[in-house]
Amino acid sequence: MRDHRPMNPTIYAFLLFVHLAGAAFWVGGMATMHLAVRPAAAAMLEPPLRLPFMAAALGRFLRGVDIALAALWISGMAMFMAIGGFRGAHWRIHAMFTLALVMTVVYGFIRGRVFPRMRRAVADKQWPQAGAQLGTVRQLVALNLVLGTLVFAVALVGRAA
Repeated sequence: MRDHRPMNPTIYAFLLFVHLAGAAFWVGGMATMHLAVRPAAAAMLEPPLRLPFMAAALGRFLRGVDIALAALWISGMAMFMAIGGFRGAHWRIHAMFTLALVMTVVYGFIRGRVFPRMRRAVADKQWPQAGAQLGTVRQLVALNLVLGTLVFAVALVGRAA
């Protein structure tokens, strides 16, 4: 299986940079929100303060993820097509592509269903419902954080295989 870059090396390097920057933003941001921001907010703030804070923080983060995700898919598909698609792809490319699809579906569910419900519950001061939706976000972010870490591992370990 080939794993070379038939496109201009400068263009490939730029696409790889965009791809890695998008992945670092998304996965690093999930780690920050999941392991630092949410636990600190839970420890320091009561629901009437914590839930609007988390809705605002998540809203800002999700807007950034929208951009990162677009950059990831555009750069990833450009590099993917440059190697001839699935036919010319190393197994790690297949694995990363599959994981990316799953992560994108999970993100789409958070962005399109769970987060809007959370925002509505916060706006209506329905703290138990907002808290339940935040709990769902937390679980889905934990899943995507594991999957995103696995993508990094596949990308690096797969180069050696």
